[in-house]
Amino acid sequence: MITQQLINGLMIGSLYALTALGATLIYGILRILDIANAAAYLIGAYVGWYIYLSTGNIILTFLGAILLAGGLGVLLQKTVYSPILAKPQVIAIIPLVASVGLFTISNDLVRLIAGPGTKAYNFSFPVESYRIGGLVILPSWILIFALTATLLLILWFILNKTKLGLAWRATAQDSEIARAVGVDTSSAMALSYVLGYGFAAAAGIMVGILYNSITPALGEVPSYKMLAIIVLGGLGNPFGTVIAGIFIGLTEVLASVYTQIPIPKDAIAFVVLIIVLLIKPSGLISQKNKT
Repeated sequence: MITQQLINGLMIGSLYALTALGATLIYGILRILDIANAAAYLIGAYVGWYIYLSTGNIILTFLGAILLAGGLGVLLQKTVYSPILAKPQVIAIIPLVASVGLFTISNDLVRLIAGPGTKAYNFSFPVESYRIGGLVILPSWILIFALTATLLLILWFILNKTKLGLAWRATAQDSEIARAVGVDTSSAMALSYVLGYGFAAAAGIMVGILYNSITPALGEVPSYKMLAIIVLGGLGNPFGTVIAGIFIGLTEVLASVYTQIPIPKDAIAFVVLIIVLLIKPSGLISQKNKT
């Protein structure tokens, strides 16, 4: 049923959007591609697993993982990225290479600390599924949609209705001018990492609940797929990233179900990226339409 597949695609696309939003917010401020943002996806999933195992409380699970991942993001920004970018005539590939190194280190640390095996969340819902006509709706899908919508509303409110959000938008538009007129650009940078890494951590937990399993390799696919999504959505454009994430999720599901494309499902994102950029090099949403 096409409606069932559309729901599947929206759910997967929502997770993609949450994961890629962090890299988008960071690029909007620092103009660097932060692969280590996918490490927050992995670390958030494992921290969430430990918290849930210890407390059995799903709210504490999300709050604890989001706060820890956000703090980790700020720490990396202060100790790694800012010192690198402060060097004179630094080339853009250097922070990218640094982020790849941080992501690799995080994978190995998780493997050493938690072990190479699979962990199960074993999160139980009151009912197994809901049926509406011919549709089957899993409670985990409702949780994902609800949390994704809540986090995106929080992001919209912060960026559009708070002084920190105004500082982020001013810094993203022109950091030097923003600094010259007294905008607290350092707080805007910290905001990008808190929100970006926190959102990725939440996505990691939701994937763990959805599939009831996490492994140290959990962040590998998101680490490269989020690059396709943020480019497709228009670099540094949060709204475009959400649209691109949902677009990729829908395309992957519909293409894998209704076509016989002889390529892996995870490669579809890059096929879509190439086709769209050939037609519209600025991405799905232009920079002037930023959130």
